[in-house]
Amino acid sequence: MQQQQNVKLVEIFTDGACKGNPGIGGWGVSLQFDGEAREFFGGEPMTTNNRMELLAAIRALQALESLPGVEQSLRVRLHTDSQYVQKGISEWIHSWKKRGWRTADKKPVKNEALWRELDQLSGRYQVEWFWVRGHNGHDGNERADMLANQGVELMLSEKAE
Repeated sequence: MQQQQNVKLVEIFTDGACKGNPGIGGWGVSLQFDGEAREFFGGEPMTTNNRMELLAAIRALQALESLPGVEQSLRVRLHTDSQYVQKGISEWIHSWKKRGWRTADKKPVKNEALWRELDQLSGRYQVEWFWVRGHNGHDGNERADMLANQGVELMLSEKAE
């Protein structure tokens, strides 16, 4: 019972966006921890929506390293509107690893390097993965979507320079 009191909860909302698929992409993260909110975003000049969804989750978990008190146990509730990410990390990844990173029809898993990184990062924490319907008025998801679009805008502005 004593151990549970040392566990801190982190709520994370992630989203990815892409203008064209492939195209200019962005990712966004809204993180709440210990009464504090942190938000960040980024992007890539040529990518896919699925890569941006994965990268958002990866950047979110990487950010946990910089939280105060991270040496204590963290319980992470990560919300995504991507079933690709939620089902991939919760269900499909176990079979992919057993098959040598191959899908059921023996094709290489797309975005394997990102999946491997997400798997490694999520293993450091107690992560619960939640799917939320996108563009449905959910505050955390709407915020992450806005940040992901800021990532796209950042890439567009860098391209224009």
